[in-house]
Amino acid sequence: MGAKGKIALGVVVSVVVIGAVSANAGDDGDSGSGGKGKDSAASAERGSGTKSGTKSGADTKKDAKAGKAEKKAAFQGDGDFEVGTDVKPGTYRTTGNTDSLCYWERAKDASGEMDSILANDNVSGTSYVTIPAGDKLFKSSGCKDWEAVDAKATGTPAALVKGDGGMHRVGVDIAPGTYRSTGNTDDLCYWERTKDASHSLESILANNNVSGTAVVTVAAGDAYFKTTGCKDWKKTG
Repeated sequence: MGAKGKIALGVVVSVVVIGAVSANAGDDGDSGSGGKGKDSAASAERGSGTKSGTKSGADTKKDAKAGKAEKKAAFQGDGDFEVGTDVKPGTYRTTGNTDSLCYWERAKDASGEMDSILANDNVSGTSYVTIPAGDKLFKSSGCKDWEAVDAKATGTPAALVKGDGGMHRVGVDIAPGTYRSTGNTDDLCYWERTKDASHSLESILANNNVSGTAVVTVAAGDAYFKTTGCKDWKKTG
């Protein structure tokens, strides 16, 4: 798409806060559309083998643990992928991206025009994206490879998360609770609570641009917590 493809249309975060103050604004498999205009801007957000021979029990356990942690990429972080042919509908995750150089886009056709974009984002850290069956094309540029997400996956939720870490899955990556981020300047810190990974306006439960100290309660019923440009978040309650 060239330079214009780097414009994220998902959410106007520089001036709009949605949720508790939505009056001022004017799960897996879920679909949705992002912003409708070209000028909207979202938050500034890639085998294993076996060796013959005898191994000790400790080595065998270690290998088994490493194999369990290893995840196979579903598709690469660069390219255009036709939904249903190159990539199956579902929820995917890319992690380890830096400096918002990763760009992804859900599109309703392959025209390359602004009106074809359903949702998109520039990513720093991690991003989750649900690609519905109704989408036609998924574009990814400068991203680490995408992994399929198991809806029933479990993890050890953290009580301290990076303030520029991108999206955190509630109950898997981040524990529910109240979090505090201090030392933010110039409204560059943006956070968002969402009910799914469609990146539509409708998926946002609440969001804010913060200068100074930010406090937010991530509810157990939330699907994801997104953070970019913030100081680290520490659980306080």
